[in-house]
Amino acid sequence: MKARIHAAQQRATLAVNRELLALYWRIGRDILVRQRRAGWGTGIVERVSADLHSAFPEMKGFSRANLMYMRAFAKAWPDEASIVQQPVGQLPWSHNLVLLTKLKTTQARLAYAARAIEHGWSRTVLSLHIEQRTLDREGKAVTNFAERLPKPRSDLARESLKDPYRFDFLTLGADANERELEDALVTHISRFLIELGAGFAYVGRQVHLEIDGRDFYLDLLFYHLRLRCYVVVELKAGEFEPEHAGKLNFYLSAVDAKMRGEHDGPSIGILLCKTKSRVIAEYALRDTNKPMGVAEYQLVQALPVRLESSLPSIEQLESEFGESPEPEIRPELHDESPSGRLAKTIAGTPRPKEAPRGKQPRQLTRRKS
Repeated sequence: MKARIHAAQQRATLAVNRELLALYWRIGRDILVRQRRAGWGTGIVERVSADLHSAFPEMKGFSRANLMYMRAFAKAWPDEASIVQQPVGQLPWSHNLVLLTKLKTTQARLAYAARAIEHGWSRTVLSLHIEQRTLDREGKAVTNFAERLPKPRSDLARESLKDPYRFDFLTLGADANERELEDALVTHISRFLIELGAGFAYVGRQVHLEIDGRDFYLDLLFYHLRLRCYVVVELKAGEFEPEHAGKLNFYLSAVDAKMRGEHDGPSIGILLCKTKSRVIAEYALRDTNKPMGVAEYQLVQALPVRLESSLPSIEQLESEFGESPEPEIRPELHDESPSGRLAKTIAGTPRPKEAPRGKQPRQLTRRKS
């Protein structure tokens, strides 16, 4: 009986969500049609917002900002039937706003929507994965999984690895050594697990193995719930060297002999290096006995914050080149959570007056192409 009730509640929630998305799509389509007929600068969005607020004062969601989201939603999905048939039709409105504002192509939106449904990502987690380009990096590591693992396990293992791994949530410099990197990753284990991807469970660090009276220590040890196997992660602060693969192969043999259970699959190794030569990595893995992959990691963002803050914004560049973009779509202004209300408050706060021209920071100047 409990299971039936939960199932009914879920079906009802999905039905309500589908109806809401359909309503928003139709409103957005109507706005698009009227703007094509009357022109952009005729104030259609403002009039529609005022009329709907007047007719349905008890309903939320008809602000000018949200109507612009609806317009963008209809523009991104020209066919209403496709919304129901695609993963986006199963996601809440707030998730769809993230897909619209952070991704430019239909293919990318569908891919992230499908993954969000598969793993139950919240809006915040979905946004994080998009910003980190998670799907673009999956399956890009150098591996020997195709030769060492049977299908479909080899395909799943390959897709579980990324290249590069982004650790820019750590407050480390580019010259951090292996122990500093390991300490920081364990301190931020939640973010590290998100970056690793779905299915990884943390087992421990510096895991001790005694072999023939000698002590050996694994940098990091995980268990993959879908592959049902141990995953040994070795960190190298410098460039990948062929001997690294030999040592990891040794560790995997030891884990299989001492820790692998009856129903566990073959253990997998991941070498995370600061840099690597793809050709050297492929040669090093070609004749190793154990399944393993080699990937790079990045500690810092591509553009340092101190430089990023001194560059002109997109709005400044568009103003400089005389373009008039459509109103900015900002999903946080529709979010009714505490953080969303805070964003609305900030957005509604008047900006400070600009400094006199002579005291403005130096900006880029336009050049002839």
